[in-house]
Amino acid sequence: MEETISLKELFQTLKKRLALIFMITALATAASGVVSYFFLTPIYQASTQILVNQSKNEQQAYQFNEIQTNIQLINTYSVIMKSPAIMDKVEAQLKTELSEDAITVASEKDSQVFTVTVEDENPAQAVKIANATANVFQSEIKNIMKIDNVSILSKATSGEDPSPVKPQPVLNMAIALVVGLMAGVGIAFLLEYLDNTIKTEQDIEKLLELPILGAITTITEDMEAAGPSQKQSYTKARGETYGA
Repeated sequence: MEETISLKELFQTLKKRLALIFMITALATAASGVVSYFFLTPIYQASTQILVNQSKNEQQAYQFNEIQTNIQLINTYSVIMKSPAIMDKVEAQLKTELSEDAITVASEKDSQVFTVTVEDENPAQAVKIANATANVFQSEIKNIMKIDNVSILSKATSGEDPSPVKPQPVLNMAIALVVGLMAGVGIAFLLEYLDNTIKTEQDIEKLLELPILGAITTITEDMEAAGPSQKQSYTKARGETYGA
């Protein structure tokens, strides 16, 4: 006989394992909060914007092809920005070692402006690296590309009370809560699936595929002290009988 699981049985399983589900969810959320607040190093971010644009005299009009060329050059400039030709000079100027992953170059679609973003454990250091990178790039690109079409649109600054961009404890804890809840539910159903013990008459009927003719219930002290009429009220369906 094909075994089916009803929605009621699913809810009963969740109800029975509710404490386990809650414990796993709480542990996952708490662990994420502890790691985020006490073990992960805060990372700060600073950004500077660079404009790619050929200088023009007042009599000269902007040509569409020149603008498109400047936009396409941004892809090349993004590679040059993170190359040793620029990074080595920035490191020498700041007297520090830089990771290539710490600097990100991004541009908006169809825009002549691209943004240089730096991440560092020290917010002041992130600002210094971003501005130094922009200055060195503006100076060196003239020799590398033999063209002077780069200007710094805005310099990186640091606020009075900068906030780290990562980790994000609240987001991490929210993710951990969802993952913990899913894990708890999964473990609850797994334990229920692996539990092959017989607990009720229905389990016997389901296992043997035979009808239950009778059952002997546990006789309590109250039932022993009760009279015949009261004992009759304790009798269950399916013709259950009591043993001495």
